[in-house]
Amino acid sequence: MRGRPGPDSGVPRMARHDWWGVALEAPDPRALARFPAELLGWEIVKEDADGAAAVPPEGLGYLGFQVSEDHVPPVWPARAGAQRITMHLDFEVVDLRAAVAHARELGAREADHQPQANVRVLLDPAGHPFCLYVDADTGQAASS
Repeated sequence: MRGRPGPDSGVPRMARHDWWGVALEAPDPRALARFPAELLGWEIVKEDADGAAAVPPEGLGYLGFQVSEDHVPPVWPARAGAQRITMHLDFEVVDLRAAVAHARELGAREADHQPQANVRVLLDPAGHPFCLYVDADTGQAASS
């Protein structure tokens, strides 16, 4: 992409300028940033009145969180006239039961509609949907 530096493995990770990410809106972005940080073992690297960002231990991607006082959580599954999902995050796991339990301990809740046996749709504390899934070829049974 023009205007974006190429990869430079000689520069310390946090000093690089080729990061990329996804930003989610929430009424309390700093509180919401703690959810994926604790769930995924990520670090919060930015936190101020307008938002926060969480980064994984490796790589150059991040999840950003920005304040939206009028945040309306999307509904799952979609319903006419309700706020639709415009995106969601997917995370592959090796133990679906343990991953779902951990997410619930941190404040997530399971969606009422679960479309696949190897996937669990959950809602983060601000109502954003995300999926935890296991490879369908592993044969692991899903649980709620």
